[in-house]
Amino acid sequence: MMIEKEVVRRRAGEMRHRQEDKESISARIVQRLMSMPQYVAAETVMWYVDVRDEVRTRHALPVALADGKRVVIPYCLGKDLRLFHLHSPADLSPGAFGILEPCEELRRKDDRMVDPADVDWVAVPGVAFDVEGRRLGHGHGFYDRFLAGLSTQAVRVGVGFECQIVARVPTADHDVRMDWIVTQDRTIPCDGRGNERGGGDPGVRAGGEDC
Repeated sequence: MMIEKEVVRRRAGEMRHRQEDKESISARIVQRLMSMPQYVAAETVMWYVDVRDEVRTRHALPVALADGKRVVIPYCLGKDLRLFHLHSPADLSPGAFGILEPCEELRRKDDRMVDPADVDWVAVPGVAFDVEGRRLGHGHGFYDRFLAGLSTQAVRVGVGFECQIVARVPTADHDVRMDWIVTQDRTIPCDGRGNERGGGDPGVRAGGEDC
């Protein structure tokens, strides 16, 4: 299983790295995300802050705030993800490795701490996805542990470029599936809370021509 995951992770990561026009394509993806009825209806939404080759999301933050959303941002503390209530993009500053994260002094304030059970809609980055909602991250388990603790009503949306969609992502019992996958070309409904089903050869690209 571990070798199989590493093969898919490497192939999908290479495809993501080679994706051209990341900024403009990311804008299309964000538009799709914000057009989802589940997003429109949500009060508390979680956006990740993009790093390296991920779909660019930081330009969504001021839009979401202007729309009246309660915007929360994840950050790492030890082996876990914690949630921060964002009031303004200015609340973010470069942390380890230059990655934007909530300012350390603001994290300690009680009114900035958010209970995961309060989140209605979650944007989830990943290295690879399949159309049945399986997700492959970087292998650290941060998101799987976090997603497992969300409310059963929270909508989990995998966010990626079309080239990151593979025929089947190899998964283990602890891997959490998405309810939706959104790329620049598709908004894919998944059985995110269903049982594992078979399908396809791992690592085989299943569509996408922008990469």
